[in-house]
Amino acid sequence: MEQHAMQLIQWLGQSGALAPILFIFLHILRQFLFIPVGFICILGGVVFGAVFGTIYSLIGITLVSLYFYFLVKSIPKSYSRFMSLKERWFGKRSALSVGQITILRLVPFLHFHLISLCLIEITRNFKEYTKVSLFTNVPLALVYTSLGNWLNQLTVNWMISILFILAVLFYTLRKKEWVYKWQDFFAEAR
Repeated sequence: MEQHAMQLIQWLGQSGALAPILFIFLHILRQFLFIPVGFICILGGVVFGAVFGTIYSLIGITLVSLYFYFLVKSIPKSYSRFMSLKERWFGKRSALSVGQITILRLVPFLHFHLISLCLIEITRNFKEYTKVSLFTNVPLALVYTSLGNWLNQLTVNWMISILFILAVLFYTLRKKEWVYKWQDFFAEAR
C-alpha cells in the first residue's frame, strides 16, 4: 500500500495544473477501486498541503455524495436494497441526527455510502441533502487531510481514546424524540 501511495503522490506531483482535477477525479474513482476515503484525503494533504488538500477533498467527497444521491433516487430497487442494508446495521428506527452522521463520517471503517443513505433518509429534497452533505463532509476532509500524518502515528491507546470520545459525542448528539407512524405502532402491538 505504501508503494502505491508513493506512486500516486509522484503521479499527482508531475501532473502540474491538472493535479487538482485529477485528484478530484480520484475521489470519484475511489469507490470503484475500493480505496478508503481517509486514504485519499491524506494523500491530498501530502500533495497539496492542508488548505488546498482539504478544499479539493471536500469537492471530491461532495461530488461523490451527490452522485450517490442521484443513483439511489433514479433506481428505486437500489434504494430499497440499501435501506435493508442500513436497517441491518443501524436498526429499523434509527433516525440519526446530523451531528451523529458527522461523527460517523470520521470513523474510518464505516462505509461512506451507508452514511450517505442515512442523510438521504433525514433530508426532504436534493437541496437540503446537498447542504447537509457538505456540512458533514467538512470535518471528514479537514481531519484526514490536515492531521493525516499524525493519525498514522497514533498508538492503539490513543485510537481507543479517540473512538471513546467519538462514541460519547455520538450519544450526546442523538435525536431525543422518536416519531412512530400509526401503522408501525399497532404492527408491534400484535
